[in-house]
Amino acid sequence: MLEVVELTCERGERSLFSGLNFTAPGGTLLRIAGPNGTGKTSLLRILCGLLEPVSGEVRWHGRNVRKLREDYWKDLVYVGHMNGVKDDLTVRENLRVNAEVAGRPASPERLADALDRVGLTGFEDRMARFLSQGQRRRIALARLYVSETAPLWILDEPFTALDVKGVAELSALIGQHVHNGNTVALVTHQEVPIDAPRRQRVEFAGGGSGATSSIEEEATC
Repeated sequence: MLEVVELTCERGERSLFSGLNFTAPGGTLLRIAGPNGTGKTSLLRILCGLLEPVSGEVRWHGRNVRKLREDYWKDLVYVGHMNGVKDDLTVRENLRVNAEVAGRPASPERLADALDRVGLTGFEDRMARFLSQGQRRRIALARLYVSETAPLWILDEPFTALDVKGVAELSALIGQHVHNGNTVALVTHQEVPIDAPRRQRVEFAGGGSGATSSIEEEATC
């Protein structure tokens, strides 16, 4: 269970949101929406433990994630704006090393399947430094296809750089992950349909300093 308790975030002297509370149990798709600059990415980074809030806390199974640290990160897959791709490794090596570091090693066949699902078949042995930004993004997204055991995915614009087939496959993967009892929190400007048993929404209204956020229950099964 992922919990946010009285969370307040400021960047510089600007208040992005304050007093934010929600609970996202296993089997929840959590969509984070709102205009640019209202705090969506900051919230994701706080959820990951990469950014410290002004006040409040994020809890995982009832414990503060900043105290859990490595134990929490073992349960987490984060795909943010930065792809985390190493220039001096090939496409396949990037995916394999990331999976091993995360404690979820994958077979060569599984790595090949993951790269095929994000449209990188034929690029497996190409050095990452020679790839476009879109292709580097696809390497990052391929991690999801070898991370089915991770109970929490946090995704920032995951559908960017994917074609129609890739978007459909990724939305199906996310939906299946949620149906399996896991939690997915994502930011996306694309209204991609995702089948999930439980959906929640964090809506950032914007409006300047001190803007607040609200939780809207979309559907519950």
